[in-house]
Amino acid sequence: MVEWLAHPQASFYLVLVPAVLLLALGMVMVLSASSVYAFTRWGDAYYFVKRQVVFLILGGVGAFVLAKMQPRHLKVVAWALVVGALVLQLLTFTSLGFTNNGNTNWVQFGNPWFRIQPSELAKLAIVMWGADVLARKHKKLADPWHLLIPFLPISLVLIALVVLQDDLGTGLIMGALVLVTLWYVGASWKVIAGLVATVGAGVIGLVIASPNRMSRIFGFFNPTSDPLGVNHQPMKAISALASGGWWGLGLGASRQKWSGLVESHTDYVLAIIGEELGLVGTLSVLGLFLVLGYAGLRIAMRSDDRFSRYLAAGVTSWFMIQALLNIAVVLRMVPVLGVPLPLLSYGGSALMANLMGLGVLLACARQEPDARAYARKRNRNKTKALVTTARVGRS
Repeated sequence: MVEWLAHPQASFYLVLVPAVLLLALGMVMVLSASSVYAFTRWGDAYYFVKRQVVFLILGGVGAFVLAKMQPRHLKVVAWALVVGALVLQLLTFTSLGFTNNGNTNWVQFGNPWFRIQPSELAKLAIVMWGADVLARKHKKLADPWHLLIPFLPISLVLIALVVLQDDLGTGLIMGALVLVTLWYVGASWKVIAGLVATVGAGVIGLVIASPNRMSRIFGFFNPTSDPLGVNHQPMKAISALASGGWWGLGLGASRQKWSGLVESHTDYVLAIIGEELGLVGTLSVLGLFLVLGYAGLRIAMRSDDRFSRYLAAGVTSWFMIQALLNIAVVLRMVPVLGVPLPLLSYGGSALMANLMGLGVLLACARQEPDARAYARKRNRNKTKALVTTARVGRS
């Protein structure tokens, strides 16, 4: 095992293998969790999984292209993403904005197939653009002005637009990404503490100002109240996990997906995994995320290019923070936030953004010093083999 981890391409496959397994499991669980609801609403039990397959293919192509890019090309993508995310966020406040479950955080260009959730792209934009800006200014980051400007104002604009769409959960994830980014580039604890205090005060104000959010808070602290309202989903999720036992009820045998868990294929897909595949299946998912997290941090620590280091750390933080929050919600450790589980939950924009993030992480893995040397050696050997073959052919 130690010898394998020393291989120049070990980081690449430590990202690729768990990601592919999570994506494959996600497809299976989206089909299982959504089949009843899809048949009831659309008359087609495969409605959601067919859409998810299309998004998987599109996102997979994007991931493949990004994984082949050099850092200088990724920097261009980063700037295009932050501009694109900002424009799309603004479009949610126009007639193109689409509202679902009280949140107007989609842009729909006519057909529902062309519906985009800009906040998902905004997460990746903050990570990639922030990595480029802060890497360029690394010698000046001891100065708070250079540390925070322009990274913090632009990030706050993106976050504010999400919060104005009434999506506080996504806004919290984006805010956490900003704080983590500042932490790993070396911001002082005074700066971090000041931002945390400011953000915390803002979040408290937003929660108090919203009756819906306050009801979630009260429901969290009184878990037996309002079983048909605010506590309905959390209670059904816990029931699903509890009924799964060690090995689960069997793939496709979930009981809660029969109108119990309305969001079973999105925010609560882990509950269906626990119900159908048991504690073993749930722990397997956690294990795959841990491997992915280890791989991302390993890439960040081994990178000799600041941009790649910051980028790998940022993408890894995104996946781990969002996964942790989703899992905490399903386990009733925090109030309901409405965030999907990366790579597993249904959602076209989320899946494509996740796959783009994976492509970026794979590109960073290819930029490790040992990986670059290994690739150059392989290319030289291939060139020699082609030259030898050509000479033999001529003779």
